[in-house]
Amino acid sequence: MQLVEPNIQSLATAKSLLLDPWGLDEGDLARALGEIFAHKVDYADLYFQYTRSEGWSLEEGLVKTGSFSIEQGVGVRALSGEKTAFAYSDSLSQDALLSSARAVRTIARQGAGRVKVASRYRPTEGRSLYLPQDPLISLPAPDKVALLERVERMARAKDTRVVQVMAGLGAEYDVILVAGSDGRLAADVRPLVRLSLTVIVEQDGRREVGHGGGGGRTGFDYFSDELLRQYVDHAVHEALVNLEARPAPAGEMTVVLGSGWPGILLHEAVGHGLEGDFNRKGSSVFSGRVGERVASKGVTVVDDGTIPGRRGSLNIDDEGNVSQRNVLIEDGILRGYMQDSLNARLMKTPVTGNGRRESFAHLPMPRMTNTYMLAGDKDPEEIVRSVKRGLYAVNFGGGQVDITNGKFVFSTSEAYMIEDGRITYPVKGATLIGNGPDAMTRVGMIGNDMKLDSGVGTCGKDGQSVPVGVGQPTLRMEGLTVGGTA
Repeated sequence: MQLVEPNIQSLATAKSLLLDPWGLDEGDLARALGEIFAHKVDYADLYFQYTRSEGWSLEEGLVKTGSFSIEQGVGVRALSGEKTAFAYSDSLSQDALLSSARAVRTIARQGAGRVKVASRYRPTEGRSLYLPQDPLISLPAPDKVALLERVERMARAKDTRVVQVMAGLGAEYDVILVAGSDGRLAADVRPLVRLSLTVIVEQDGRREVGHGGGGGRTGFDYFSDELLRQYVDHAVHEALVNLEARPAPAGEMTVVLGSGWPGILLHEAVGHGLEGDFNRKGSSVFSGRVGERVASKGVTVVDDGTIPGRRGSLNIDDEGNVSQRNVLIEDGILRGYMQDSLNARLMKTPVTGNGRRESFAHLPMPRMTNTYMLAGDKDPEEIVRSVKRGLYAVNFGGGQVDITNGKFVFSTSEAYMIEDGRITYPVKGATLIGNGPDAMTRVGMIGNDMKLDSGVGTCGKDGQSVPVGVGQPTLRMEGLTVGGTA
């Protein structure tokens, strides 16, 4: 993908969609911020957003539903010490903007403080990780329907035991503009597409399910026939494997995690505990542990918002800060946390480009982007051969974690038993139970096959959802608790 310099174009696009139709200009933004600074606040910003999205779904051979929506609005935030005031409006008129500004300034006492609003804006140069394109118009509607129908035909042709196929196609065109009291003016145009696939297979009265799909910050031309076949192969394979699966045994055993999507365990069990707000408040098990060993030697965990075209990547974060590649754990040593502006200021650390929000109607908070573990030097087959008896977890379904103590529970969607160094038979109903920080000290071997997920992740925190990426190499972990049904 050839990338142009999109920053000037993104700013022009944002102004044309978010300011011009309402007769707003940079002077109006400065006046709104000035209204806030009639009181003693430390910082304030305006977050404008225009989002156009659509979705299509296929079931029982027919594309039965299609949806389309447009949302726009502005969020106004003021910070004073540890206090935050926030108001938002889906009207972008000057009156609505000024009313929101007056509402949030009540967080602080009347009378201007020493902090002043910048007298002029300076455009922030973001990264160029994806084209500032509108994916919704990258493919005509009939071709989107045909794409889903093509996926269904591929799945049914893959195996005669496929009895049902469900597929979905979604796209989003997200344009943001951030104006800060420090003079920052930043914009981003964010495309996002995703295809999801679910297949149900049946044999001798037994039914099982498999999933596939992916996407990224691009247009619908991303979904080539070759890529669609990969999604189909993955979904059908997972379903057929589970037709043969036996009940999983329970107990403490060695677990080998596959590469790619199993990084969701790392995301949940470790990543959330490294977000700045939890650590500032002392509620994370990683609080106050920078510089300490928190994982086995060789374990390096990175949050990287700078990977071109990835689902979790950002040219700028939702506070106008340039995205970064942040090393969180290096060779087992905790190096730092993911920070937004508020928590970085209060913890006296640099911002890391991790300020994220679901929409203009939500406050930003420190969130992950693409979180993964770096590769080691072991061949994945060597890792499997090293296990006398254990579980090989290739893929995961759902999971949850309590960040206050790091305890997690994850259910596998594709897993196998390992016996005498060989993968023997598939198992169903296996869950992994453990403690995130403790699990990271149990990493015994790290594969050389680091892989990112296919682009399907959505992360939830405090009622807000944002797109993310995960990844890892094949890992051997000692003494994890496996819950089973055998």
